[in-house]
Parts: sequence; structure tokens; C-alpha cells
Amino acid sequence: MIKIEAIVRPDRINIIVDALDAVGCRGFNVQNVNGRGQQQGVEVFTGRGATTATRTSLPKAMITTVVPEADKEKIIEAILSSAKSTEEGAIGDGKIFVSPITDVIRVRTGERDEAAL
Repeated sequence: MIKIEAIVRPDRINIIVDALDAVGCRGFNVQNVNGRGQQQGVEVFTGRGATTATRTSLPKAMITTVVPEADKEKIIEAILSSAKSTEEGAIGDGKIFVSPITDVIRVRTGERDEAAL
């Protein structure tokens, strides 16, 4: 089993969720997070004259799912194709992290592994 975590622009969430639904990924979590990568923050107006400040932490969304190894590539491709803000992609579009999962247990039934997904 594989855990896929994608940190993306918050305005792309609905599009990404639709793409995940289209490839059969039904179980995932979405969280609002803050952080930065290459984008390094943005200049914002403070509302007092023409002064600006640099906001070093930007709002992002994180989607997390655990899927069978066989579904890994189609889930990654669904996220890649729907998370880009332009056709070529842009700094700030996000990152995808893929990790192995050794065990999953459904609390309600005690089912394990893929049966628990």
C-alpha cells in the first residue's frame, strides 16, 4: 500500500477531487495548511498607504490518500494533470510525496490492509 500526499493550491481542490473520483479514488482527506517552497512567499499590501510586507507562509491544501500499489500511478497522474495552474505548470503548483504504508486497520471492524481501505 502507498500513501500519497499532495500539497497544492487551494483553488485547485475541487478540480483535483473530481479527477480523483474519475479514477476511482474514493477515500482521501483534505486539510488546509500553510507553508512555502520555491515560491518563497508573496508581497502583500498592509492597507496603510503604499507599504508592503512579505508573507512568507502561503495558504495551501494537502490531500492525503492511501491506495493499493497497483493504483499508485493513476492517482499520481490524476493529481498531476489537475493540480497545474497553467498548462506548463508554475512555481507554487505544489508537490506530491509518495510513501510506503506497512499496515492499515479499520477501527470499526478490525479489518487490515487493502480490506481496510
